[in-house]
Amino acid sequence: MLQKLRSNSRSTEVGAATTRITKAYKNANLTTDSYLDGLITGLSAENNLLTKAIDRSKTESQLEEKDEVRDDKLRALYYFLLGQTNHPGPAVRSAAETLMPVFDKYGLAIVNDSYATETTLVKSLLDDLGEASLEVSITAVAGTAELIAQLQAAQDDFENFRVVYQTEKGKEEKLESATSIKKRMVRTINDKLVVHLRAMLNIDEALYGGFVGAVSTIIAENNEEVKKRRKKPEPAA
Repeated sequence: MLQKLRSNSRSTEVGAATTRITKAYKNANLTTDSYLDGLITGLSAENNLLTKAIDRSKTESQLEEKDEVRDDKLRALYYFLLGQTNHPGPAVRSAAETLMPVFDKYGLAIVNDSYATETTLVKSLLDDLGEASLEVSITAVAGTAELIAQLQAAQDDFENFRVVYQTEKGKEEKLESATSIKKRMVRTINDKLVVHLRAMLNIDEALYGGFVGAVSTIIAENNEEVKKRRKKPEPAA
């Protein structure tokens, strides 16, 4: 099955995947498909804009990376606490069950919010977890305090770097950001290109099979790289 491109792919990754898809299309004999030709032409133009946007400011991708670190710390805390709610020790289990509702008030969905919204909600979550009434529960679930500290550090790092990013951005002309262009390209690839290719493969596999196979490989390799990046251990301090 032809996968969809991971939405958390970096701007540079989406650009690289699009370049490969465009080259694969040029090698395929599909020019009679005017809809597909229009999609590829549009993606190629968007990719040129993306390249220019990336070149304008490298801080954009650095900010994305710091947001990813924060997202990972948020997920780590969530899944750790969720696991501890099944701890065989009643004291640990009870403490985890006390902490989970605090996290559930915000949920993991906040990682998909805008930078500003996520920053506000993570701050609110950290403030809630800092309440004196939860101190005993946090202590009872060994490892929780360390994960909270890591999330706080990631939050601080993101906020501090965002100031640098916004200062840099203010120096530029009011042009569209790489992130905005990337998101639009991902939507085009996932909601239009992939959907169209899945349908056309069923209609004429002989004609579309080669190109669909190439696109499938490109997207799968990209998604695998994104997954590997999320699993990489942090470098020693």
